[in-house]
Amino acid sequence: MPELPEVETSRLGILPYLKNQTIADIIIRQPKLRWPIDPDISLAIGQDIIDVKRRAKYLLLQLQQGWIVIHLGMSGSLRILLEDKFVEKHDHVDLVLKNKVILRYTDPRRFGAWLWTPFLEWLPQLQKLGPEPLSDDFDAKYLYQITINKKIPIKTLIMDNHFVVGVGNIYASESLFMAKILPVRLANTLTLKEVKALVISIKTVLTNSIKQGGTTLKDFLQTDGKPGYFVQQLQVYGREEKICFVCNSSIKMKKIGQRSTFYCEHCQK
Repeated sequence: MPELPEVETSRLGILPYLKNQTIADIIIRQPKLRWPIDPDISLAIGQDIIDVKRRAKYLLLQLQQGWIVIHLGMSGSLRILLEDKFVEKHDHVDLVLKNKVILRYTDPRRFGAWLWTPFLEWLPQLQKLGPEPLSDDFDAKYLYQITINKKIPIKTLIMDNHFVVGVGNIYASESLFMAKILPVRLANTLTLKEVKALVISIKTVLTNSIKQGGTTLKDFLQTDGKPGYFVQQLQVYGREEKICFVCNSSIKMKKIGQRSTFYCEHCQK
């Protein structure tokens, strides 16, 4: 699944092609995505794209009147086409600009979404979301106030979008390793010092991943068709039974909340 760095990479990739351009057409080949595409999305035709923003894992196309909100789901991807190309089986939506540039949405599993809303605050999917992990609102004071009352694994907590958005499975494992905290630790057992280390680690891991173009996953490609490269620097994720780069112990894996979790029981406490 594309996680926050992949979505931010997509935003940065499409921004120069979309900003200040006029939408000439929206071609919908498959309206049955995670949520059916609202026919009112046609109201975007003829409007200028003012900006391309992101909230959690949602891409927000700000128009003169209204918003197109895109979610990549489990296997969705966006490509910029400078000329129309052969349409493949899973190419479900084309956003055609007046200058002939096409933003093409591909999604084999159809768990993604193209939403239309006149006002962002009306959109249920964006309500009750926690702060962005790279924002000033997400700091040690904020996270510590949450952890002191939560008797759940810390990995489960930081992956809950109600508390902080966009810290998906890969980056949760990597951040906890950097902070030297076992993912099974109950959140209310963390000290303020440990929470500070965790906040710094989350911000560092996500920032580094965005800089390097997102994590390479089999379902993710950047807008230019090239994969990300952060996977080459993963310390624990996907490395079960391999040697820890820090202490030479064996990396372990266990399920937490039905998600595969990787850790070093020697480095993490």
